[in-house]
Amino acid sequence: MLTRWNDIDRTFAALDEFRRRMDRLWDEVETGYEGPVTATAWPRSNLFDRGNELVLQVELPGLAENDIKLTLNQEVLTLSGERRRDVPEGYSVHRQERGAVRFSRSYQFPCKIDPERVTATTKNGLLTVTLAKTPESQPRSITVKAQS
Repeated sequence: MLTRWNDIDRTFAALDEFRRRMDRLWDEVETGYEGPVTATAWPRSNLFDRGNELVLQVELPGLAENDIKLTLNQEVLTLSGERRRDVPEGYSVHRQERGAVRFSRSYQFPCKIDPERVTATTKNGLLTVTLAKTPESQPRSITVKAQS
């Protein structure tokens, strides 16, 4: 009789171990970058300050330049776009992990941007937006003079 209880205990212990491993796996998937995946975390982006300009790089795999819309309103850049489902005519879908998605994400910058000198390029799924700072927002060098 005791052996049957031991078998049941081992079965539940194995199931508990399986559940812990699955929880760990999902934690790794959800925190694959720098934190949990949220609606505002996509698309992934990096923002660099080069002194006289800001550079925003955004991962947009599968989107062409006509699928992306950028608008600048004072110090806020809004990026929006749509990836459509693209199944060729006459084909059926066996697996679809990258479906259609519509997104919008805004970036507020810590300085004034010159809207006339903003450029955006896309290459290999990476959007690069270069935003020139206004002259009053750019860093200045101050010379130090010795007082006699």
